[in-house]
Amino acid sequence: MKRLICIICIICGFAATGKSEIKLPQFFSDNMVLQQQSECNIWGMGDKGRTVVVITSWDKKSYSAPVDQDGHFSVKVQTPKAGGPYDITFAVAPSNTSSRRSSGLGKAFTLHNVLIGEVWICSGQSNMEMQMKGFKQQPVEGTTEELLHCKDPNLRLFTVKRHASLTPEWDVTGNWSEAHSASVRDFSATAYYFGKALRATLDVPVGLIVTSWGGSACEAWMAPEWLKAFPKVQQTITEDDMKKLQQRCPTALYYGQLKPLIGYTMRGAIWYQGEDNVPRYDYYAPLLKAMVEGWRSDWKQGDFPFYYCQIAPYDYSLIDWKGSQYLREQQAKAESIISNARMAVLMDAGLEYGIHPRKKRQAGERLAILALANTYDIKGLPDFATYQKVEFQGDTAIVSFDRSKEWVYFENGPHSKNFEIAGEDKVFHPAETWISRNRVYVRSEAVKNPVAVRYAFKDWVEGDLMHDGLPVSSFRTDEW
Repeated sequence: MKRLICIICIICGFAATGKSEIKLPQFFSDNMVLQQQSECNIWGMGDKGRTVVVITSWDKKSYSAPVDQDGHFSVKVQTPKAGGPYDITFAVAPSNTSSRRSSGLGKAFTLHNVLIGEVWICSGQSNMEMQMKGFKQQPVEGTTEELLHCKDPNLRLFTVKRHASLTPEWDVTGNWSEAHSASVRDFSATAYYFGKALRATLDVPVGLIVTSWGGSACEAWMAPEWLKAFPKVQQTITEDDMKKLQQRCPTALYYGQLKPLIGYTMRGAIWYQGEDNVPRYDYYAPLLKAMVEGWRSDWKQGDFPFYYCQIAPYDYSLIDWKGSQYLREQQAKAESIISNARMAVLMDAGLEYGIHPRKKRQAGERLAILALANTYDIKGLPDFATYQKVEFQGDTAIVSFDRSKEWVYFENGPHSKNFEIAGEDKVFHPAETWISRNRVYVRSEAVKNPVAVRYAFKDWVEGDLMHDGLPVSSFRTDEW
């Protein structure tokens, strides 16, 4: 009790005058969520040479940090198990520590309604950005019903405003809000469903920070030095380039929307992007690997979890593109070359005439399944089966799968129309199919000696090969 009274007196003393101010980035504010049981980074700006004192209400501890010659300070605060709400108070220590009445006393302020829980960064392009209210004439399925039941004071939402820059920014524009119909309506649908699933299963506060921009390229979310390994990427960027390309400009969103967040202590990241990279699909897997490894290096939190959505099927000829199946293939490959990363498949959740599928609940919940099973070790959840190998016996191909503890099956009956088979002539023919346990048998009267099989390997397709309630990615056994 004596210690608490002493701290309160110090705060009151610091607040006596307003000559020294503290500025925090906007994501350190009322209603925020800090990562539980961690040393959480908090930083800001102040008068150089002064000392900032941070006091946390959950343990009544006081942390001090000097303001450097550039006017910046940073401090690590120890967080407890999930809970709250709590307060965090900031003040500037007296310039003359021998006298609390010095005219150099700082102005104190307090952040209120702070929760301790699980924090996730949510990034990507339009299918991550797409709000619960949808885009114009492009609704999200189930929004009306969801907005009637979405109120949850322990789910906190922060959206970074769009901003491109060719130089590192220090702050972003945005604010934390509790989940309710108004805030959820304007928040990422994919991220919301992800957070809602975590809340239901973990029963702890969850904080989601969305930094996304529709149409953004993977290259835009990367630092210049990471892109040097990719000669096809434009290396010299000018202001005119950025004005023209905006969210497609290499490095522009890394500097404008991601760099300010780097260091915010969190659990992991989710990602829904790839549509813009369809015309450049051939190096997407190593590009995504470089991006993830760069983020991890900057964040200094080790190999934090990275879960991402495979782009959903869509008829890309409508925008004069083609070949999105090759981008999906690259995304599937990325899963095997990036540590602590997994892919959520959306083969059954696309939209033939729309690049923004309505089924965002499936996207968010499938990302949550990956996080809950692999990061939080929740047992009993399904997993995504993946193509393993093919064997040929006479005129029949036998396809096997990994991660298939349960049998595979076709969603719409005993057969599928999405398989094709080819011989040495490399001409693919529609195939008949049947299933035995976790193997798919494929054959065609037109192919007597098959050497290759493809499943759903097209821009637009309604995926129907399933395992344990989840779709299997499109795949091919050839490299033609």
